[in-house]
Amino acid sequence: MNTIVLYKSKYGSTKAYAEWIAEELDCEAKDSKGVKAEDLLGYDTIIYGGGLYAEIIAGASLITKNIEKLKGKKLIIYTTGITPLNVREYYDHEVLDKNIKPEIREYIKVFNFMGRMVLSELTAPHRAALKMLKKIMSGKENPTDLEKMLIELCDADGDFTDRAQIKELVEYAKM
Repeated sequence: MNTIVLYKSKYGSTKAYAEWIAEELDCEAKDSKGVKAEDLLGYDTIIYGGGLYAEIIAGASLITKNIEKLKGKKLIIYTTGITPLNVREYYDHEVLDKNIKPEIREYIKVFNFMGRMVLSELTAPHRAALKMLKKIMSGKENPTDLEKMLIELCDADGDFTDRAQIKELVEYAKM
Protein backbone atom coordinates (compact mmCIF):
# COMPACT_ATOMS: atom_id res chain seq x y z
CA MET A 1 0.00 0.00 0.00
CA ASN A 2 1.55 3.28 -1.14
CA THR A 3 0.17 5.95 1.20
CA ILE A 4 0.78 9.63 1.89
CA VAL A 5 -0.62 11.86 4.59
CA LEU A 6 -0.94 15.52 3.62
CA TYR A 7 -1.98 18.30 5.93
CA LYS A 8 -2.51 22.02 6.24
CA SER A 9 -1.99 23.12 9.82
CA LYS A 10 -2.17 26.60 11.29
CA TYR A 11 -1.87 25.93 15.02
CA GLY A 12 -0.37 22.43 15.11
CA SER A 13 -3.11 19.91 15.85
CA THR A 14 -3.67 18.90 12.21
CA LYS A 15 0.08 18.34 11.80
CA ALA A 16 0.20 16.29 15.02
CA TYR A 17 -2.57 14.01 13.74
CA ALA A 18 -0.80 13.69 10.37
CA GLU A 19 2.40 12.61 12.08
CA TRP A 20 0.56 10.10 14.29
CA ILE A 21 -1.31 8.65 11.29
CA ALA A 22 1.87 8.44 9.20
CA GLU A 23 3.67 6.70 12.05
CA GLU A 24 0.87 4.12 12.36
CA LEU A 25 0.79 3.55 8.59
CA ASP A 26 4.58 3.71 8.14
CA CYS A 27 4.33 6.40 5.48
CA GLU A 28 5.24 10.04 4.90
CA ALA A 29 3.43 13.02 6.42
CA LYS A 30 3.88 16.15 4.36
CA ASP A 31 2.67 19.74 4.46
CA SER A 32 0.35 20.21 1.47
CA LYS A 33 1.82 23.58 0.54
CA GLY A 34 2.93 23.41 -3.07
CA VAL A 35 1.54 19.90 -3.64
CA LYS A 36 -0.43 19.44 -6.87
CA ALA A 37 -2.80 16.64 -7.83
CA GLU A 38 -0.23 15.34 -10.31
CA ASP A 39 2.16 14.76 -7.39
CA LEU A 40 -0.35 12.32 -5.88
CA LEU A 41 -0.93 10.04 -8.83
CA GLY A 42 1.64 7.48 -7.64
CA TYR A 43 -0.17 6.86 -4.36
CA ASP A 44 -2.90 4.30 -3.71
CA THR A 45 -4.14 5.97 -0.52
CA ILE A 46 -4.21 9.72 0.00
CA ILE A 47 -5.05 11.09 3.43
CA TYR A 48 -5.62 14.82 3.74
CA GLY A 49 -6.03 16.74 6.97
CA GLY A 50 -7.20 20.32 7.44
CA GLY A 51 -8.43 22.47 10.29
CA LEU A 52 -11.99 23.75 10.33
CA TYR A 53 -12.49 27.49 9.99
CA ALA A 54 -16.14 28.57 9.75
CA GLU A 55 -16.95 25.02 8.60
CA ILE A 56 -14.40 25.19 5.77
CA ILE A 57 -11.73 22.45 5.74
CA ALA A 58 -8.45 24.28 5.15
CA GLY A 59 -6.96 23.22 1.81
CA ALA A 60 -9.32 20.29 1.14
CA SER A 61 -9.90 21.60 -2.38
CA LEU A 62 -6.63 19.84 -3.30
CA ILE A 63 -8.68 16.66 -3.12
CA THR A 64 -12.22 17.82 -3.92
CA LYS A 65 -11.36 19.88 -7.01
CA ASN A 66 -9.17 17.10 -8.43
CA ILE A 67 -11.55 14.22 -7.86
CA GLU A 68 -11.51 13.18 -11.54
CA LYS A 69 -7.71 12.77 -11.46
CA LEU A 70 -7.81 10.96 -8.12
CA LYS A 71 -10.76 8.58 -8.69
CA GLY A 72 -9.79 4.98 -8.08
CA LYS A 73 -7.60 5.89 -5.13
CA LYS A 74 -8.59 5.54 -1.49
CA LEU A 75 -9.28 9.16 -0.50
CA ILE A 76 -9.56 10.14 3.14
CA ILE A 77 -10.06 13.61 4.59
CA TYR A 78 -9.85 14.38 8.27
CA THR A 79 -10.78 17.58 10.02
CA THR A 80 -9.59 19.11 13.25
CA GLY A 81 -11.67 21.52 15.26
CA ILE A 82 -13.12 22.24 18.67
CA THR A 83 -16.76 21.41 18.06
CA PRO A 84 -17.58 18.27 20.09
CA LEU A 85 -17.56 15.17 17.91
CA ASN A 86 -21.05 14.12 19.01
CA VAL A 87 -22.58 17.18 17.29
CA ARG A 88 -23.20 15.20 14.12
CA GLU A 89 -25.55 17.85 12.68
CA TYR A 90 -22.54 20.16 12.47
CA TYR A 91 -20.13 17.67 10.91
CA ASP A 92 -22.55 15.72 8.73
CA HIS A 93 -24.35 18.77 7.37
CA GLU A 94 -22.61 22.10 7.96
CA VAL A 95 -19.09 20.84 7.22
CA LEU A 96 -19.92 18.35 4.48
CA ASP A 97 -22.28 20.72 2.68
CA LYS A 98 -19.65 23.47 2.52
CA ASN A 99 -16.76 21.24 1.44
CA ILE A 100 -17.75 18.10 -0.42
CA LYS A 101 -20.38 18.17 -3.13
CA PRO A 102 -22.97 15.38 -2.85
CA GLU A 103 -21.92 13.88 -6.18
CA ILE A 104 -18.34 13.22 -4.99
CA ARG A 105 -19.01 12.09 -1.40
CA GLU A 106 -18.96 8.43 -2.41
CA TYR A 107 -15.26 8.77 -3.29
CA ILE A 108 -14.08 10.36 -0.02
CA LYS A 109 -14.26 9.02 3.54
CA VAL A 110 -14.29 11.79 6.16
CA PHE A 111 -13.16 11.61 9.78
CA ASN A 112 -13.34 14.34 12.43
CA PHE A 113 -10.91 14.87 15.29
CA MET A 114 -10.77 17.26 18.20
CA GLY A 115 -8.08 19.90 17.78
CA ARG A 116 -6.75 22.70 19.87
CA MET A 117 -7.56 26.34 20.35
CA VAL A 118 -5.25 28.21 22.66
CA LEU A 119 -6.66 31.73 22.67
CA SER A 120 -3.32 33.36 23.43
CA GLU A 121 -1.82 31.76 20.29
CA LEU A 122 -4.52 32.85 17.83
CA THR A 123 -3.66 35.35 15.14
CA ALA A 124 -5.34 38.74 15.29
CA PRO A 125 -7.69 37.90 12.37
CA HIS A 126 -8.81 34.68 14.07
CA ARG A 127 -9.39 36.45 17.39
CA ALA A 128 -11.41 39.11 15.54
CA ALA A 129 -13.42 36.44 13.69
CA LEU A 130 -14.27 34.70 16.97
CA LYS A 131 -15.31 37.98 18.54
CA MET A 132 -17.51 38.79 15.54
CA LEU A 133 -19.05 35.29 15.47
CA LYS A 134 -19.86 35.50 19.18
CA LYS A 135 -21.41 38.95 18.73
CA ILE A 136 -23.56 37.84 15.77
CA MET A 137 -24.71 34.61 17.42
CA SER A 138 -25.35 36.30 20.77
CA GLY A 139 -27.51 38.93 19.05
CA LYS A 140 -29.93 36.36 17.64
CA GLU A 141 -33.37 36.50 19.19
CA ASN A 142 -33.94 32.74 19.25
CA PRO A 143 -30.61 30.97 18.68
CA THR A 144 -30.71 27.26 17.87
CA ASP A 145 -28.95 24.76 20.12
CA LEU A 146 -26.12 24.62 17.58
CA GLU A 147 -25.79 28.41 17.60
CA LYS A 148 -25.76 28.43 21.42
CA MET A 149 -22.98 25.86 21.37
CA LEU A 150 -20.98 27.93 18.87
CA ILE A 151 -21.25 30.93 21.19
CA GLU A 152 -19.77 28.86 24.02
CA LEU A 153 -16.99 27.50 21.77
CA CYS A 154 -15.80 31.04 21.04
CA ASP A 155 -14.34 30.98 24.56
CA ALA A 156 -12.91 27.43 24.42
CA ASP A 157 -9.27 27.38 25.36
CA GLY A 158 -7.14 24.28 25.36
CA ASP A 159 -5.64 21.31 23.60
CA PHE A 160 -8.23 18.62 22.89
CA THR A 161 -6.06 16.44 20.64
CA ASP A 162 -5.91 12.74 21.40
CA ARG A 163 -3.91 10.16 19.47
CA ALA A 164 -6.55 7.52 20.22
CA GLN A 165 -8.95 9.35 17.87
CA ILE A 166 -7.01 8.14 14.79
CA LYS A 167 -7.74 4.45 15.36
CA GLU A 168 -10.76 4.19 13.04
CA LEU A 169 -9.06 6.17 10.26
CA VAL A 170 -5.93 4.01 10.46
CA GLU A 171 -8.02 0.82 10.34
CA TYR A 172 -9.94 2.13 7.33
CA ALA A 173 -6.72 3.12 5.53
CA LYS A 174 -5.34 -0.40 6.03
CA MET A 175 -8.43 -2.11 4.53
